[in-house]
Amino acid sequence: MQASITENVDTLLHVFENDIPLEKVEGPAAALEYARRLAQRGIPLSALIRAYRIGHWRFLQWCLDELNRQRAPEDLAVSANRRMLHVSFGYTDRITEQVIAVYQHERDNWLLGQTAARAARVRSVLATGDVEPGPVEASLGYRLRQHHLGLVAWLPVPTDGGSGLARLQRVADAVARRLGCATGPLFVPRDAGAAWAWLPLGSRSRVPWDEVADTVEGGDPSLLLCAGSVGYGVEGFRATHRQALRAQELAAVADPVPRFTEFSTVAPIALMAANIDDIRAWVWGILGPLAVDDENSARLRETASIFLDSGCSYTATAAAQILHKNTVQYRIRKAEEIIGHPVQEEHTDLEIALRAVRYLGSTLLRPGAR
Repeated sequence: MQASITENVDTLLHVFENDIPLEKVEGPAAALEYARRLAQRGIPLSALIRAYRIGHWRFLQWCLDELNRQRAPEDLAVSANRRMLHVSFGYTDRITEQVIAVYQHERDNWLLGQTAARAARVRSVLATGDVEPGPVEASLGYRLRQHHLGLVAWLPVPTDGGSGLARLQRVADAVARRLGCATGPLFVPRDAGAAWAWLPLGSRSRVPWDEVADTVEGGDPSLLLCAGSVGYGVEGFRATHRQALRAQELAAVADPVPRFTEFSTVAPIALMAANIDDIRAWVWGILGPLAVDDENSARLRETASIFLDSGCSYTATAAAQILHKNTVQYRIRKAEEIIGHPVQEEHTDLEIALRAVRYLGSTLLRPGAR
């Protein structure tokens, strides 16, 4: 840290003295190495950036105090002040961009190196067979004899600069904090753009899914996350992971792709969607002409789905959709005319088909005017 500060101050003073163009300035070696050391020790990137802001402020304070002691003419003092602000801000902005890139690259490499053995251990736990929790917990630094929530996070678009894993770990950490986990998640990178994670829930078996969804949807917009159901012990560790993988398989074929998918809400679809062509044909058979990708059909499907979920109550459906009861009755009649029978008949298949379309969207529908 001392070497980093010294080299940064020396370099900035040389820039001032010799009028060196900022675009030709590279980060001092000690500054870049300091960023690597922080990444290796898990010090948050925000701490490094804040240090640069504080250092910049203190440097400017020293410069302004010295300018005041020089008692320069007002026009010269104003000119010098402007130059100090312009150059120092430009230097700090350029160097922080460089140390951020170094930090993220080193953090990704460090995570990959540190988790290679951990990933192998996790794969052995996921394989069928008896597992002795004690030795595994010691090697993973994670308790198996508790409730777990399995996550799968990935970036659909490849990233440059090695920042992918850091972004994936940030979302896993954010969800763990939102759920009040006593310790951090067990994080296992799969490659530069995908990772598995398990959140330690201790004795809790319930999860506020709306809070998890808010955390994901309020974060990195290019990141996707799927979650299994809560499980206990070694078998629960395996089951919640399998469920998260099933949810990911489903999310990968949805159109549009959802930012967050929770297994329990799509379980029937996920378990039957091994072949998308088959489920599409089944949905077409159940919905008939209602399985068309246009706005009118979408409105009728939505009303029919809410109607079935509410126990076929026109009043409850109208309240849920903020519609007049007569409008709901009209839509249900139109839907029944299209599918050829009352919605109460074969309602189980109809509910599942509507739920599948609600989740997978255009993937299961005939083309139509949107």
